[in-house]
Amino acid sequence: MELNDMVVLVSRSGRHLQRYNKGRRQVVGCIPYRYKDFIELSLVDEDAFEVLLISPQRKGKGLLFPKGGWEEDETIEDAAQRETIEEAGVRGEVECKLGTWYFENKAGDTAYEGHMFPLFVTEELDYWPEKEIRERTWMNVREARKLCQNGWMKEALEVLVSRLTSQISKQTKGELFPRIERTSSGTTTILPWGCRAQILSPPLSNSTEEA
Repeated sequence: MELNDMVVLVSRSGRHLQRYNKGRRQVVGCIPYRYKDFIELSLVDEDAFEVLLISPQRKGKGLLFPKGGWEEDETIEDAAQRETIEEAGVRGEVECKLGTWYFENKAGDTAYEGHMFPLFVTEELDYWPEKEIRERTWMNVREARKLCQNGWMKEALEVLVSRLTSQISKQTKGELFPRIERTSSGTTTILPWGCRAQILSPPLSNSTEEA
């Protein structure tokens, strides 16, 4: 196994490298997504893709997207990928940032600055650091809107939906071909959108969050 293919089965712990901005703890998260296995459905439709949500550490109502602290020895994209591997056990391509949100914990004594990215999933791992304490579930966008417990993450989801559907709708069928790969067996793989997607500015949120 090559070093790049290895996954450390222990999550990072401690906050001695944690980044802060004007007193706000900086956290980074991802919305993992994938396209369904068929493309007969219009790609403009939000039902053409699914997102991956995970259970919180403290069991309760609702689900969330993977996220965690951004540390000083890593880029923001590396932090997004790391947190997604640790909490959700998936890897892929981190795409252009969805936006930045400001929120507090439920007690109101800790302020956060949250950065969210899309992550086009290319691999699901059988083992990952938080496998024993979290469950992961693929679902459509409508289900995710209902079950995601954090308001700021729901706003990030809407930015992603708008980006994917609006960008695809602008492409002609011919322009989509470079993004669609067909294997020798006839199956289809849809390649991720990179930074060509429009970056929207989401509204600030004063929501609270769960870990």
